[in-house]
Amino acid sequence: MYRKESNGWLKHIDFIVADIICLQISYILSYAAAGYGFHTYSLMIYRNMAIFLGLADLIILLVFDTMKNILKRGHYQELLMTIRHVFLVIMAAVLYLFLLQQGQKFSRLTLILLSVFYTAISYSIREIWKKALTSRRVDDGKRSLLIVTTEKMAKTVIANINGNNYARYILAGLAIIDRDMTGATIEGVPVVSDTENLPMYICQQWVDEVFVVTSGETPYPGKLIDKIAETGVVLHINLSGVLNLPGEKHLVEKIGNYTVLTSSMNYASARQLFAKRVMDIVVGSIGCLATCLIFLFVAPAIYISSPGPVFFSQERVGKNGKTFKMYKFRSMYMDAEERKAELMKDNKLGDGKMFKMDFDPRVIGNKILPDGTKKTGIGDFIRRTSLDEFPQFFNVLKGDMSVVGTRPPLIGEVSLYEPHHRARLAIKPGITGMWQVSGRSDITDFEEVVRLDKEYISRWSLGLDIKILAKTVLVVFKGEGSV
Repeated sequence: MYRKESNGWLKHIDFIVADIICLQISYILSYAAAGYGFHTYSLMIYRNMAIFLGLADLIILLVFDTMKNILKRGHYQELLMTIRHVFLVIMAAVLYLFLLQQGQKFSRLTLILLSVFYTAISYSIREIWKKALTSRRVDDGKRSLLIVTTEKMAKTVIANINGNNYARYILAGLAIIDRDMTGATIEGVPVVSDTENLPMYICQQWVDEVFVVTSGETPYPGKLIDKIAETGVVLHINLSGVLNLPGEKHLVEKIGNYTVLTSSMNYASARQLFAKRVMDIVVGSIGCLATCLIFLFVAPAIYISSPGPVFFSQERVGKNGKTFKMYKFRSMYMDAEERKAELMKDNKLGDGKMFKMDFDPRVIGNKILPDGTKKTGIGDFIRRTSLDEFPQFFNVLKGDMSVVGTRPPLIGEVSLYEPHHRARLAIKPGITGMWQVSGRSDITDFEEVVRLDKEYISRWSLGLDIKILAKTVLVVFKGEGSV
């Protein structure tokens, strides 16, 4: 999967917004304290300065990365970082006034007071926010971590992670490698697997990252690590005893107090992932507006042809095995799921890990006439034109999906996965992706689908996403339809 650079600003986007608000509050207070009242934005020069200050604050936060390691900084270090940040913002404001040659029209006292108010308010908010975040980081974690260790070391590792959980991991469970303790609980963390079943457990459960830590008392689990790496999950290994580690990207980082070697299929910086999310929000917003317009025309046609809900929701498996509800315009009859089993023999992809038919009788309006002629209807039309996919833009805005990614499988399909198939779950699923624009109507081998998905993950860049989006438009216009 993508290994995200540990830049603090992406993980703490809520604080960035709070800091910009603090700056505007400080600006209003400094204007009032200088004797001009609270109508800070009434004059053009002060209104423009307010806008510039917000942009300067955001740029300085991103470029100078003042959020990095924020949870690890002490009170004194935080004060110094706050003063540094305020100084940069004020210098940017002075430069702005100098370049526009409007310094004589702007109150110097307001700028001086701004530096004082902004330092005090920003530092206070940082400390309060850090304390609140630290107190809830275990219960409000964003990434699930599976610990692989020995029985003897389990308690120590759990205590270490919980005591230094700056990454806000949720401890998903334990796998004990020197004996079978499945079903037991150690320090409140369940033992979820033994060595033999661990790769399959990772395939079928929500696991974002795996941490392997052993001591010199037990043999180094090289074969197990190879199997875990094959699943595509981000893998951390305590550097003690590590010789060679499979995977395409490696970096050294910290988990708790352990120095670990991390292996992943690709490495994306926080800025790259932020840019991808921005693209998702922009395209997703446009897609949601288009969905509302399409609804006006598609909804009556669906209901008349097959009375029932216009929208269809289905439990799908997303990033690292986390499930979510995916939305579509309903293109099949109400009993489609019940009829799927009898049609598996006609599945072009064969073994149940994915389902695709050339002519699906479950699609609204599809029927074979007595003379053998195949008749289609509204269901085939909205699938062929990909109109049924548009409600998934709501999933994109929610963050369950991305515009470009791998297609989200069904829970039953994932239960049939082998470890190397699990790699396609290493990123957020997408509405479109590499295999959909690579002759998807001709692909009948699931292994080829997996290969293309893994190729996308390892080659990912924002440019590649844009290229795939452009190809998707061409595919839709050619009438190849949805997946």
